[in-house]
Amino acid sequence: MNRFISRLNPLKQIIAALIGGFILFAGIVFAWTVGYQLAFAGRIFPGVSVAGVDVSGLSPNDAALKLSQTLSFPITGKILFRAGDRVWVASPAELGMVFDPSASALAAYNYGRSGGLFKALARQVGAGGIGADVPPVLIFDQRVAYAYLQNIAAQVDQPVVEASLQVDGTNVVTQPGQVGRLLNLDATLVYLGAQLQSFRDGEVPLVIHEAKPKLLDVSSQADAARRILSQPLTVFVPNAGDSDPGPWTYDIPVIANMLKVNVVENNGESEMQVGLDLAALQRSLGELKVYVDRYPANARFVFNDDTGQIEPISASTVGRVMDVDASMKAINDALLRGEHNVPLAVVEQQPAVSDTAVGADLGVTQEIAAYTSYFYGSSSERIQNIVAASEQFHGVLVAPGETFSMGNSLGDVSLENGFAEALIIYGGRTIKGVGGGVCQVSTTLFRTVFYAGFPVVERYSHAYRVSYYEKTRSGDVDPNLAGLDATVYFPLVDFKFINDTPYWMLMETYVDVGARTLTWKLYSTPDGRSVTWETTGPTNVVPPPNPVFEENSELEPDQIKQVDYPAQGADVDVTRTVWRDGQVYFTDEFKTHYQPWAAVCQYGPGTEDPIKSAKREQLCVVPKT
Repeated sequence: MNRFISRLNPLKQIIAALIGGFILFAGIVFAWTVGYQLAFAGRIFPGVSVAGVDVSGLSPNDAALKLSQTLSFPITGKILFRAGDRVWVASPAELGMVFDPSASALAAYNYGRSGGLFKALARQVGAGGIGADVPPVLIFDQRVAYAYLQNIAAQVDQPVVEASLQVDGTNVVTQPGQVGRLLNLDATLVYLGAQLQSFRDGEVPLVIHEAKPKLLDVSSQADAARRILSQPLTVFVPNAGDSDPGPWTYDIPVIANMLKVNVVENNGESEMQVGLDLAALQRSLGELKVYVDRYPANARFVFNDDTGQIEPISASTVGRVMDVDASMKAINDALLRGEHNVPLAVVEQQPAVSDTAVGADLGVTQEIAAYTSYFYGSSSERIQNIVAASEQFHGVLVAPGETFSMGNSLGDVSLENGFAEALIIYGGRTIKGVGGGVCQVSTTLFRTVFYAGFPVVERYSHAYRVSYYEKTRSGDVDPNLAGLDATVYFPLVDFKFINDTPYWMLMETYVDVGARTLTWKLYSTPDGRSVTWETTGPTNVVPPPNPVFEENSELEPDQIKQVDYPAQGADVDVTRTVWRDGQVYFTDEFKTHYQPWAAVCQYGPGTEDPIKSAKREQLCVVPKT
């Protein structure tokens, strides 16, 4: 035990010595600090400066005076801003900086007197050894700096400008794009504050954000637009023959009016495209399409009764259809390449029957129906129209299952197509018009189809009974033929029937002008059908109204002329039964209502008694019933 105690005593002695030493050191430090502060009571410690100005040993008041006299940076300092080749220079005071010498002197005085015993001692020793520079106390009014920077922004900022391309008349006008710039005031203020705090001249970076336009340069597009407008545009039907329409030429001003500039997005990038406006081009090509499109036409044939074969009388025609969308693309693509003669995009359509067709293959093997109508008493103009209309159907083929439209095959009834002016029924009157007599042809076709037993899907009668359509070979009128007429005034009024057989049908028409006859023949393959029919004949007969007398300024006084003729009103019902192999195939009925029709006489101005004059000349006489 005594041995352990003896070993412990030296350790206690060491600890006691250390504690005593520390207390002695602390006492010395305390004595030094207190003594140092007492030695420099009211004065700034040695080695302390403010913004490089030595203020050691001075009282705060004296230091403040020295600093105010020495530090002129707020007034004489220079802060530089630069944007490209433009430079702005301002004093710190102009930027809202104010130097506070009193606060700065007080900060220097407090250096080494705060922060605890050891920190204060360390600062005192450090200042006395290597020196200590205390930052000046500044007041920075950011509102003043913000206003100054706003003035710079007004000169630096510029909006984003997209490049543009316009057509003025036939001139291409371009405007290049402009990169947008915007001065970031808040970010620039941060850099400015740091520079002012350094209390030295310097350049403060302007924080400018740039924004690129979607389109900066459109010179290539402008060149393309100028190429498009360099010469007229001509479009044409490819492989056109002498009878084909076109070509069509668009003059430069017309192209300029159609030129359009579009901005499109392509993989996230904007690009400008120039070309003809698709809507305008589509309208224009739509108008041309009427002339370009052509239905394919089958070859026309006649049946040789001696050989039993069909013989071509006109070649087939390949049809074509303009592809408007493909034509628009072809035109714009060509113009961008600098080409101004552009073929239209057309799709060919082959005819169903070419000139090399064989009758047996088509099922045209023999005559299956024929009908002859008579037109005694017709004028030369009416006869001309009967001939012109009949020619349109001679040699025409009707496909199996086809609904044949007489109007479609007849085409345009006009003077240019060989028709003449003759009497027609229009607007409740019999007047002179182009195509009078065409209904002789439609009536003949109706009766041929009627007797052949084909379904009729559209048929219209005349407004009143016309004697032409009830005449027989002898020239007499057969009332049993009433209700078997058909009128065509295409496209409002048409005659249609169906070839409801699996065979083609060939039509032939023959006009014998001398005999005043029109014969319609049908050739195909017989399918065992026959026709019976019944008619009520004219019923509910109504006498014609009294004659109508009208003044006509083109006639001479006492001259009288009959321009319309009386007809009895009546109703006629015709029932047809079509038989096939001894069985009823179908039955249909044709109901016709004829209006009573008044005679019309016209007389010249000044005629004293037109009725008496008409009687004297046997005009506008109502027939006895």
